[in-house]
Amino acid sequence: LNGWRPYLHNTTATWVVEDGTLKGLGKGSDSTGYIISEDQFENFELKLEWKIAPRGNSGILYMVVENPAFKTPYQTGPEYQVIDELGWPDPLEEWQKTGANYAMHVAKNKDLKSVGEWNTASILVNNGHVEHWLNGIKIVEYELWTDEWKALVAGGKWKDYPAYGQSKKGHLALQDHGSNVWYKNIKIRGL
Repeated sequence: LNGWRPYLHNTTATWVVEDGTLKGLGKGSDSTGYIISEDQFENFELKLEWKIAPRGNSGILYMVVENPAFKTPYQTGPEYQVIDELGWPDPLEEWQKTGANYAMHVAKNKDLKSVGEWNTASILVNNGHVEHWLNGIKIVEYELWTDEWKALVAGGKWKDYPAYGQSKKGHLALQDHGSNVWYKNIKIRGL
């Protein structure tokens, strides 16, 4: 777990290293179970592989601000959604499905592998330009801090979170949202 630690130094152990992967044990919730990178990043490209358990839910958050004023990383950082969208017990909105910028931008043209198989994700952030990739296909593209961005924030789920998506630099975060999830081959490079 070198390079990672619990958000706000919460000592709840919901992540382990298993067979060369970071594994979320499924003990987290909406408000717990987050690990963050010790380093912060501004302009970067993140690449990793992930797989999820049946009916699993997780996320990759970026540009997260760690501050006791924010109880969870999602109050400040956008999220690349990771979920078993086919096996999820309730109907999902398009903005809740895999690869979406959660509650903001819908993922399109996806080639999602079956639950239990490894998927490759990439997140690019460069001077406010953001791209989400899944298995070699660009599925989301948007610009931070534009009038369109501000309107989406003000009119949606994040309207009560004034710090959401405002940071130009921050931590990466991985979410254990109550189900097993695995991440491996995590690589990041500054731009």
